[in-house]
Amino acid sequence: MRIGFALPHYDYSVPGASPLPYDTLLAYAKHADACGYDSLWMSDHLFLDLAKYGGPAARSGSYDPLVTLAAIAREVIRPRLGTLVLCEALRPATVLAKALATLDRVCDGRLDVGLGAGWYEPDYEAIGMEMPGPGVRIDRLREALVVCGELLGGGPATYEGRYHSARNAYNEPPSIQRPRPPLFVGGKGDRLLGLVAELADGWNTCWIWTPDAYRERLDVLARACDRVGRDPASVWRSLGLYALVGEDASDLTRRFEHLCEVSPPGTMRGVTLEEWRVGRLVGTVEEVREQAAGWSDLGVETLILGVGAVPFAVTGLQDVALAAEARCH
Repeated sequence: MRIGFALPHYDYSVPGASPLPYDTLLAYAKHADACGYDSLWMSDHLFLDLAKYGGPAARSGSYDPLVTLAAIAREVIRPRLGTLVLCEALRPATVLAKALATLDRVCDGRLDVGLGAGWYEPDYEAIGMEMPGPGVRIDRLREALVVCGELLGGGPATYEGRYHSARNAYNEPPSIQRPRPPLFVGGKGDRLLGLVAELADGWNTCWIWTPDAYRERLDVLARACDRVGRDPASVWRSLGLYALVGEDASDLTRRFEHLCEVSPPGTMRGVTLEEWRVGRLVGTVEEVREQAAGWSDLGVETLILGVGAVPFAVTGLQDVALAAEARCH
């Protein structure tokens, strides 16, 4: 199994570092590389608040994933780099394909492309667009997947959709990876899993999952694959999970207390360690290795670790390093 690291890239991500300096973000990327993580990941919001996680409603700034991953690629040359996931509405699909193909060349063919339907209404408000309902967002994502899928490798592409289109479009120079970088979809709904089966190389979901809940979604994915004549095993599965690892039971308790202390206000209020274990990778190194092995048995090829209480947050460099030791072999 491979492990990825959710890079801290919001102003809330690193305790005591707001606004977040780029050098701090880069230091975590280099540290994750040194710890043996196989991939580094960034999400895609213009800004983000933590109200849905019980935290502050104030908006925290964010680094743009495409620009930032290009910068990181020149200094961190081993891990793969990925988007978890790009919001369809923020960029025209043809322009996005151009940027992604360029990024794949900048990082020497290490790019994994995640696309999603979008969920954060303030992103839409900021670009002067009313957030569509779920059905329309899925339709928009489908068109973006078609256009990006055809253009990432260079094209030509002609597609006339309601939301995205291309007319004899070329993308030169194309991506290094052939026929194109892996293209996956993030989410969990039935229609979205249908898009995965039809148009994507892979599927991701995160950040809190139990094996039983995941199995139920795998059944939906398998039925979607059956409808289009695809082997479900051909779908690359990555899974994002919060991770908290201790050297032993007492160390785990200490690290959980530290997590509660340094997390954004409100996000860990009233939470116990036993509650935090559910749906996350939590335990000693050996315990978490066993948990990771269980996910591997379910076909998860890459676990993407969030070493904090909210997405793309961290508690410190030591926790990042210890989580890396918990990969299953």
